[in-house]
Amino acid sequence: MTNHNFTNPNILPTGKPQGQSAMQTPANGDDAQINAQTNGQHTNNHYSNNVGETTHFGYQTINAHEKEAKVGQVFTSVATKYDIMNDLMSFGIHRLWKRFAIKMSGVRAGQHVLDIAGGTGDLAKVFSRKVGRLGRVVLSDINQSMLEVGRTRLINAGCNNVDFVLANAETLEPFADNTFDLVTISFGLRNVTDKQKALEAMHRVLKPGGRLLVLEFSKPVFEPLSKAYDLYSFTALPLMGKVVAGDGESYQYLAESIRMHPDQDTLKTMMTQADFINCDYHNLTGGIVAVHRGFKAR
Repeated sequence: MTNHNFTNPNILPTGKPQGQSAMQTPANGDDAQINAQTNGQHTNNHYSNNVGETTHFGYQTINAHEKEAKVGQVFTSVATKYDIMNDLMSFGIHRLWKRFAIKMSGVRAGQHVLDIAGGTGDLAKVFSRKVGRLGRVVLSDINQSMLEVGRTRLINAGCNNVDFVLANAETLEPFADNTFDLVTISFGLRNVTDKQKALEAMHRVLKPGGRLLVLEFSKPVFEPLSKAYDLYSFTALPLMGKVVAGDGESYQYLAESIRMHPDQDTLKTMMTQADFINCDYHNLTGGIVAVHRGFKAR
């Protein structure tokens, strides 16, 4: 299990920043596909894991080495308002999404759980209660501002079986192979540059028979809902971000990052390619969000 001294984010080890590796790009690479992305119509049907010198930051194409700083700026900016913005943006429904994911986790007393990109600790707080005093939860994030908010929140809640570790989802370098019974990542995978590499790292740190849960925004399954969701995402979200968090641009990026994320079937395929078995997914709220699940073979 992780070293229990890893509780001060100022002294925690960090892996290779996510933004240093290249973003997957559409496999066909044609101008029509790129134009569709910039119009908010990207469907991810041609999502690829090709590595190059450029990456996507929302709909922008940037040099790969710039992504780390840009994503870091977004989450440093929104950290203190992250929870209230989640409530406002989802009308509180994100709590139901997370409750469903926790129910699917099957977590039990005494188990070891890794919550990747766990930010302010919504899931880690619940897992802390479920694993009990004989279990252990690690709340990890690559962004120190987010991790510090989560650390303060969970310590104040009396969660004394939680460690807080700065970690890169693409490598999970602080953690040994076959360490965790459960690995979760909630609304964080879309911000990871090399998603396939991250899934492989998650598989590595799971114990044989362990379970991965990915809770993430996805592609609505009904076209009218998809159009309404696009309208809401690209008008209301930046406006709320500007008024409440004082940062409309960050929430414009978050809306764009959702559209650039792989759709349900693509992500399921990627999990299979990372050697997960019995992979499935469950659409929530018409596919606006999906919970993906996979297991490591025994």
